[in-house]
This record gives sequence, C-alpha cells and structure tokens, in this order.
Amino acid sequence: MATWLAALATVAILLSYELALARGHRRRPEHLARTAHAQLREEWFAAVSAQKGSEILAVQTLRNSLMSATMTASTAALALMGTATLTAPSLHSAFGDTPGLPFFTVRLALEFVLMSLLFASLLSSVMAVRYYNHAGFISAMPVGSEARIRWSAAGKAYVRRAGILYSWGLRHLVLVAPILACIVHPAAGPAAAVGVVAVLVSFDRFGSKGELL
Repeated sequence: MATWLAALATVAILLSYELALARGHRRRPEHLARTAHAQLREEWFAAVSAQKGSEILAVQTLRNSLMSATMTASTAALALMGTATLTAPSLHSAFGDTPGLPFFTVRLALEFVLMSLLFASLLSSVMAVRYYNHAGFISAMPVGSEARIRWSAAGKAYVRRAGILYSWGLRHLVLVAPILACIVHPAAGPAAAVGVVAVLVSFDRFGSKGELL
C-alpha cells in the first residue's frame, strides 16, 4: 500500500501542476513563457517576411530548430524501445497464460506511465518536425513574391505550432525523471516530482519586462 501511495503521489503532483498551468494559460496567458515564445516565433516570421534577402537566414534558423526537434524525437524513440524491452517480462507475467486475474503491480503501472510519456514526447517532436519542414519551404520563397504573400499566414501558424509541439516534447521528457525515480525507489518519486515542479515553475513564468523569472 505504501508503494502504491508513493506512485500515486508522484503522478498526482505532476498532474496537478500541469492542470494548474493549463488553468493559468486560460486566465493569464501573457504571464506564461509558452505564450510569449509562441508570439516571439510569429513576430520572427513576420520580420523575416518583411526583409528582402533574409530567406537563407530564415531557412538556416528553421533547419536548426528542425534538427533539435529531430534529436528529441530520436531520444524519445530510443528510450521508448528500451522501456518496452524492459517491460516485456512484466507484461508477460501479468497478462500471460496463467489462470486468474492479471497481477497488476506498481512497477508495471509506472512503466505504463513511462511509456505514455515517451510516446507523447515522440509524437509531439515528430509533429514539430513536420511543421518546421513546411515552414522551411515557405521561408525559402522570395520575400515579396506572390507565393510568399499567399503562404505567409500559414507559415506564421506553422512556426507557432512547431514551437509549441517542440516544447511539449521536451516537457514530456523532463516528466520522465520522477517516474524513473519512483521505479528505482518509491519514496524517491514524490521528492523528485516536487523538485521537477519547482524547476518547471521558474521556466514557465514570464516577466512583465520580457525576462524569464
């Protein structure tokens, strides 16, 4: 029972913070770094779209962002494959051919949570790569051309979505740490969750003068 309580406390701490962050995003989005950075990317695209000769610079910037998202996706994919390999014996013992109800352990539940976070990170990062790729084609169009003007609104939306998805991919990787700590030792899970939340609070807030708090 103590092990289950520790695991539930770990998940509850992380989930409570994410729900509080989503609530704050609806009430005061201007105080969150996610909203500020999304606006930054939109203004960046508008700036390079208004400056002739910035096509190469824009493509290089998006290429760097695409490579970062690709690295995140690769990390999540490798971690997911490793976790699935390590979880296979637990799944076989819990849902094998043995008669009776499956034996659902705390470790197995945490492994499911771990795989869910890694899969969410992989999916978000892959979608970020997709949007960065589309935005790269738009940024490569000559500034002032008819095609660039026609696709400008889409390019602005693509860089915004790509940035948000990339941040989600990184965030899910960060949330993996408390789950891993809880698997190693149940008592370490809640402590690690509190530490991760304390770090995320400082990164998620945005100051009134444009600085991160």
